Amino acid sequence: MAAYLNTLVFGIYPYIALVVLAVGTIIRYEREPYTWRSGSSQLLRRKQLVWGSVLFHVGILVIFFGHLVGLLTPIELFDLLGIGHGFKQVLAIVMGGVAGVIALVGATLLLHRRLFDARVRATSSFGDIAILVLIYLQLVLGIATIFVSLQHLDGGEMVKFMAWALGIFTFQAGASSYVADVHWLFKLHLFLGLTIFLVFPFTRLVHMLSAPLRYIWRPGYQVVWTRRRGTVHDASRPVRAPAE
Repeated sequence: MAAYLNTLVFGIYPYIALVVLAVGTIIRYEREPYTWRSGSSQLLRRKQLVWGSVLFHVGILVIFFGHLVGLLTPIELFDLLGIGHGFKQVLAIVMGGVAGVIALVGATLLLHRRLFDARVRATSSFGDIAILVLIYLQLVLGIATIFVSLQHLDGGEMVKFMAWALGIFTFQAGASSYVADVHWLFKLHLFLGLTIFLVFPFTRLVHMLSAPLRYIWRPGYQVVWTRRRGTVHDASRPVRAPAE
């Protein structure tokens, strides 16, 4: 039974999550382009949003690219470059730990704002809150796995995850066997990460795939209306938002 569940979760579920991620994202972009946005609530409570958003995005970007390079780079390439598995493990612990804490602080500010500010909560959908909670839990799990990794500084456990990730992306049969005996915290971390991929197309996370380059050369200016002053302003000039 344990072997079957391991194959289901880490051998089959990754492909389900990745297919839904790819197909669902394309369908949403084609059929619901006006929902392809971050849904910012900056005007409702700006200061906490800025701090939380900056910390969260900086931490998440470091974590994302760290995982991308760390998991999908062939093991042979690290060996060719003379980068030992132990060194890579320590580097991942230090960089991942620092980035994880930064992202967690930012996520805490964003989640607190989302849940405890009545106006922000009123404009938030179930999906907005749910995906933030999922990411928050994933960050907590990621930081928790550091304490397990400290017991495997030889890098052996990391090699298992690299072999699993490469096995999934190269369609190797039995790739799930690489992570069959790893600590349950790692398994939960992997499962939750795959689940975030699965729900990605149905959340505000899709804005990650859009770079607003067109705003650099867009024609004209945006016209905004200030409620208190009752006048029209050119968006090229900063307008102070009404005090809350």
